[in-house]
Amino acid sequence: MKLDLEKRIASWSKLGDELKALIAQDPPSEDLKHLLNRAEAHNGWFTEEQVRFALAAWAAELQARRLENWLAPYIINDNEPKTIAVIAAGNIPMVGLHDALCVLLSGNKLQIKLSSNDQLLLPYLFNRLIAIEPAWKDYIEIRKEAVSDYHAVIATGSDNTARYFAHYFKGKPHIIRRNRNSVAVLSGDESVEELAGLSNDIFRYYGLGCRSVSKLFVPVGYDFDKVFKAVYAWKHLLEHKKYENNYDYNKAVFLMSQFDFLENGFFMIKQDERMASPIASVFYETYKNKEDLEDKIQAKQDQIQCIVGPKSMSKAIPFGTSQSPGLNDYADGVDTMDFLLKL
Repeated sequence: MKLDLEKRIASWSKLGDELKALIAQDPPSEDLKHLLNRAEAHNGWFTEEQVRFALAAWAAELQARRLENWLAPYIINDNEPKTIAVIAAGNIPMVGLHDALCVLLSGNKLQIKLSSNDQLLLPYLFNRLIAIEPAWKDYIEIRKEAVSDYHAVIATGSDNTARYFAHYFKGKPHIIRRNRNSVAVLSGDESVEELAGLSNDIFRYYGLGCRSVSKLFVPVGYDFDKVFKAVYAWKHLLEHKKYENNYDYNKAVFLMSQFDFLENGFFMIKQDERMASPIASVFYETYKNKEDLEDKIQAKQDQIQCIVGPKSMSKAIPFGTSQSPGLNDYADGVDTMDFLLKL
């Protein structure tokens, strides 16, 4: 049974309403408690706090007005559905949902291979979606084995797996995503509120997302005291064993390597030209002036997912917003919906 665009939007909007109601329940329903417990047992990084944040973010985006506004610029015809294979990442909760949403709202069929790190949350959402609109059952296939009989591919992985994907899927239209990290640009004039927002950009999802800030660009002579004061609200992360273990290990590596770094007991800042910093740390580079900053960012643009910074910076998004992307904030800047509609 074919679903027209209006019904597709309506069912996803209903899912958003259900998620909003689900996470608002106090005390939480047995259904939600069971999901949260299983998710954390399966992947220790998927704590209740992190999964709740992800569910709330999706509940906010899956509203009829937002879905309609997002899709308005596209011409979505009622063509025969194609099968699109999605190889999902599992670094943060439900990270593959945006690709699935694009595939299904474009009128195509989804064949998704889940990450071993995120085996529970997406099936839960798909089951709720099918309960809302049973016709989706013919459009969604979760693969345990390798994908097959597909028209196009969207795959996300590390730089190494991306090279394998590019070779393996070279005969099909594809989007292949590689490692990217996010950066923040500081001037020294940031408010307390802006730096508090920056701490969310750094620590949400324990820094595991591609939109997590792992690199700071700061003026020469920058004083990091304000940053350390702002991030102190996240000191509770040390109560999480996996984070504590990573902090202890990475601090030991820094010390044994005789690196110069700053730290406050749960977080480290190290000068380094690399983009991807270890968990519980960020790297930084200094810049002399605006031109020097632009040159440094330009040189690394293929490694940057998003830039957090001041309003005066044209390409920057506000502090505190990196972990709340909108529906049209496409990974790697590649318009997934446009890709699907041109197949």
